[in-house]
Amino acid sequence: MRIMPRMPAKRPPVPLSLERIIKAALHIADGQGLRRLTMRRLGDALQVEAMAIYHHLPRGKEALMDALAEHVTTVTVEPSGTPGWQELARTWAHAGRAALLEHPGVLALALTKPPQGTALMAIREQAEQLAAAGLRDSAQAVRSLRAYVMGSVAVEIQRSGWAAGPDDDEEPGTLPMASSRPESREEAAAAFERGLDALIRGLTQT
Repeated sequence: MRIMPRMPAKRPPVPLSLERIIKAALHIADGQGLRRLTMRRLGDALQVEAMAIYHHLPRGKEALMDALAEHVTTVTVEPSGTPGWQELARTWAHAGRAALLEHPGVLALALTKPPQGTALMAIREQAEQLAAAGLRDSAQAVRSLRAYVMGSVAVEIQRSGWAAGPDDDEEPGTLPMASSRPESREEAAAAFERGLDALIRGLTQT
């Protein structure tokens, strides 16, 4: 009797979820730019019909853009011990910078979309933590910190060369490439710290 080889069992399809959709969309945006992120291309990446995505995002691409902006601007910080507000402000700034740099393809959304959902909750938490650590007018301080982090990261991504496309017609990014040589990570980190030092000194004097 000949024994037939067993066929490997087929893996069940991974259920579609908002988390999977966001992960796939970020992969496309970071690799090809926001202009290449379409619902059809996203559906192909997820191996589903584009209409299936609308079950999780009824407003379609508009809702997807909102979800991506919320994802990259939601940061949390758990204070260890009883840090002063200056140290806490630094921790929040570093966390915000890291989150934005992880997904440069959607920085334009972070810069233009108003915070909502979990991102808005994180902003309130940041203000509460800074106030508890002794910073007066923490809400205004958070606004200044967020503005600095986002502006600094925008310049950093521009200078890094990430937005340089293979040709003039199709760019992987959404930010223009600087004319100077690409900036190294070390140079960018040092520049970020210098600016953050100046901002914290200014907040101390207010």
